[in-house]
Formats: sequence, C-alpha cells, structure tokens
Amino acid sequence: ERVRPYDVMGIVNVTPDSFSDGGRFLDPEAAVEHGLELAAAGADILDVGGASTRPGAEPVPVDEELRRAIPVVERLAAAGQRVSIDTSHLDVARAALGAGASIVNDVTAFRGAPELAGLVGESGADCCLVHMRGEPHTMQRDIRYDDVVGEVKAFLEERLAFAVGEGIAEER
Repeated sequence: ERVRPYDVMGIVNVTPDSFSDGGRFLDPEAAVEHGLELAAAGADILDVGGASTRPGAEPVPVDEELRRAIPVVERLAAAGQRVSIDTSHLDVARAALGAGASIVNDVTAFRGAPELAGLVGESGADCCLVHMRGEPHTMQRDIRYDDVVGEVKAFLEERLAFAVGEGIAEER
C-alpha cells in the first residue's frame, strides 16, 4: 500500500455550469454516486460545491446553493466520507458543517464573508484558503503580476494571519 504525505481531494460539482463536468451531477443521487466512486478510487476528501467558480461564472443565490449542495454533503458524510464544502457563503457553510462537512473550502479566502472565519474557528473545522483576484465573474480581468509567486505568497500569508486572528488554529 502506498503511503501519501497528503490528502487527495475529489471534486463533486452540483452545478449546471461547472468548468470540469458540465452539470453531469446535478441530481443528488448522481452526485452521491460520483462522490462514492471518487472515494473508492482513492479520494480522501470529497469537495462538494453548489456554485460554479469557473472564470466568468455568475453568482448563485444562497438558497439555490443550499438546495444543490446540502443533501449531497449530508449523504456523503452519513456514508462515512470526509466532506468539504466549497462555498464562500456563511449560511451554506453553517448548514454544511451541520450536515457533516468538516472542511470549508473558500475560494475568497474569507474576503467574501469575513465572518465565515469565525464560524470555522468555532466549529474546529479545517479550511482551505484560495488565491483569486476579484470573484469568479471578474477574475480574468486583471491577471497581470509583477512577481506571481511573491504576490500569491503574500496574499496567502495575509489571509492565513486573518484566519488565525479569527480563531482558526494555524494547523487547520
């Protein structure tokens, strides 16, 4: 058996406009089945997202994101899977954590909803902070960097400091 020093994340998009699977898993049954297939293939974490974050994607109302993602999170967690919720909305993250998710994957790195950091800190969940300029709808408008590695590193260091300041343990 191969020992990995990292976790493998499988993506379960429950969106009609995903960049990777084009809405193949909108139906909760299909999404859960896909997630379980990913786990069987070696995914340690199943990342469920109900709003597309592809470049140019339009925002999704929170009630629609909840409707798409929470039943899938609940069923995958009940099946014993480690589940991540891919969201930048406080209400979606709260519902997902209540449904069994243990990771919040926020593509805005808590810039979209700063109070989300406090929820993650209080819950003891892990989080994933992502570098992105703007939001999915605008992220391709200003993609110039003078020093891409240095600028991304500085951004992530600042967001890590914010997260820690909001009560998230650095190792989480």
